[in-house]
Parts: sequence; structure tokens; C-alpha cells
Amino acid sequence: MTDRERMLAVLQGDPIDRVPWIPRLLLWYNARKKQGTLPAQYRDMSLRDIERDLGLGTPARDGHVFRTRVSGVETRSQDIDPMTRRTEYVTPVGTVSTVFRGSEDLRANGIADLQVEFMLRTVADYPVVEYILERTEYVPTYEEYDAYEADVGDEGYPLVSCGDCPFHQWMRALVGYNDAYYHLADHRTEVERLLRLMEDIDRDAVWPIVLDSPARLLLHGIHLSSQMTPPPIYDEYITPYYRDFSAALHAKDKYLAMHADNDTTQLLDHIEQSGFDMVECFVTAPMVSTTLKMAREAWGSRVAIWGAIPSVILEDPYTDEEFEEYMRGVFRDAAPGDALVLGVADNVMPDAKIERIRRVTEMVEEFGRYPTAR
Repeated sequence: MTDRERMLAVLQGDPIDRVPWIPRLLLWYNARKKQGTLPAQYRDMSLRDIERDLGLGTPARDGHVFRTRVSGVETRSQDIDPMTRRTEYVTPVGTVSTVFRGSEDLRANGIADLQVEFMLRTVADYPVVEYILERTEYVPTYEEYDAYEADVGDEGYPLVSCGDCPFHQWMRALVGYNDAYYHLADHRTEVERLLRLMEDIDRDAVWPIVLDSPARLLLHGIHLSSQMTPPPIYDEYITPYYRDFSAALHAKDKYLAMHADNDTTQLLDHIEQSGFDMVECFVTAPMVSTTLKMAREAWGSRVAIWGAIPSVILEDPYTDEEFEEYMRGVFRDAAPGDALVLGVADNVMPDAKIERIRRVTEMVEEFGRYPTAR
């Protein structure tokens, strides 16, 4: 089978020949290339060529089915210092701004700057953000997606990002984790009005484009966690949205995935009840308290897992012996191997030992043939 066929078989619950092995090497590749520390044999190779050499499928995360454009908003950016950039969004009803800050270490590794200030600081900022959202247009890009899927070919299957759910988008990108619950407590009327607007825009503008698109595997939701979106909040603000969206996708023979690189221990049942078909970049202990065994016991084969290898075991101070022992445990806990795409959560990091990636490829051949043994 090809990796494209394996991915589709996992989603459809069909038989596979072996567990797909598709990690994200992009961060490792970009950092090593930027620093000039790629292994000698890879210095003149593209990322896709390196994936092929290592026996990997490609994650295929660069496809799009829409782009956005905003009208009636003036954008002004300025560098406060070499590591900090402020951007103002000027509208007829007011101005809001964001600040992103980097560091020499992060930039040396090709890692994006961190957002440290957000549009929503006071209650007066809510009408400005509403104005911006109401003037955001979503433009289908189906031909671009078709060309991208053709380019990926048999080496993978596109996972297409279409944003975040309204509550978590508000929390993560508009108000910030530090202030979100203060705003919810102090300005609930304004928060919930904004959330209703965001959901209406998704239902009326985004969902129809996604549903009519040629993409079948949609990533919609990132970083949901037991700590920041605990079960009571998840059930009130998140589950109803995803139940409707997943039902609409399923009616079109499409699949819903979540970027699950946070601690999801308390959310396992809620993720399934929301209608998710896959959790990708699924991170496990020792990086969080969630384990592969816990997820298997909660979901069986009803929710596919893409991940299960925590990035830290690919680096020092984990020894080769500890790495081998951990990986054998992954194959045991994943048995018989259905509903699994083996990957690294969240990324193969810059300090990862690439020899361990190649060793996983060997282990997939040795232990990953379906059905795998305990």
C-alpha cells in the first residue's frame, strides 16, 4: 500500500498492510538548514527527499481550500526593537493592536515569534474586533488545493487547516490565555456576543466553503487541553459547535481532526462526543499525563490517533536503550495497529537524533505489520 492508501484506510476503518509512519520533520529541517547543521548527506536535499530517504510518508499540511481578505481596515506595523513588532488595526470604530516578540534562539531555529499582546484588552475593544471579523471575506481556493493534492501524490494525504472553534480562537488569539477567564467573568455579555458572531461567520461563510471543497481531511481545532478548556467549559462552549460541524462533514464523507498536542487526559470522552475522527500530533507521557493506553481504552478504534511518539524521546538525555524500550511499548499499546498513524508530537525538534527516526522506520517494518502483537 502507499501512504496515501494507508491514511485513507485508517480514516475509513479499512484493513492496512502496516502502520503508517508520518512524522513532521519541518521544524527539524528548517532549524538545521538555517544553522548549517544538516547531516552531510542531506545538505543539498529538499525536505521531501529527506522524508523519502528515511522511509517516511509526508504530513502534507500545506493545502488550503480558502484564503481570507479584510476590507475597511488599515494595518500599520512597526518594530519596537529588533525582536518585537507591534501591529495596529485601524477602523472607523477604533483601533486595536497586537505585539509579537521573538528571541535569538527561537529565530535561529526558524521558530515563529510569540504573541505577547492581544487585540482584546478592555471591553471597548470588542466592537473593534467585531468590525474586523464582519469585514473578513473567505475566498475558495479549490484549484490550489487540487494542484497540491496532485503534488503530494501517493506519499501522503492532505490535512487541511480551516481554523479553530470560536471559543478557543477567542481565548488563544484574541484575548490570550492569561486574561481569558477574567474577561469571561467580567464581560460575559460582550464575550458571548462576540462568540455568537464568530460562530455565525463560521456557519455562514466558512463551513459552506469547506463542505463543498475537494478536501476530505479537515483540521479544525488546536491545543484544546484539560487545563485551559476543562470539561465544564468544553461542554458549554465547544461540544455543541463541533457536534454540528462534524455531522455536516460526515454527511459529505469528510473527516474532522484536532491538533492534540496538549494534555487531553480529562477530555478524551469529550473529544469523541464532539465527533472528531482523528487527533493528530497526539502527545503522550512523559510530556503530558495522557498515555497512548488511556486513549486506546477511551476510544478503541473509533478515533484515529496520529502521533504517539513524544518528541523528547528522540533527544538526549534519553538513551538509546530508553528510546528502544519506549518504542516497543508504543507498538504493544497500539496493538493490533488499526486507527493509528505513527508520528512525533508535536514536531521532530532541532536537537532530535535523526538516527532514531530511521530506527523507527526499521521498527515499523519489524513490529508494525498489521495486526501488530502485544
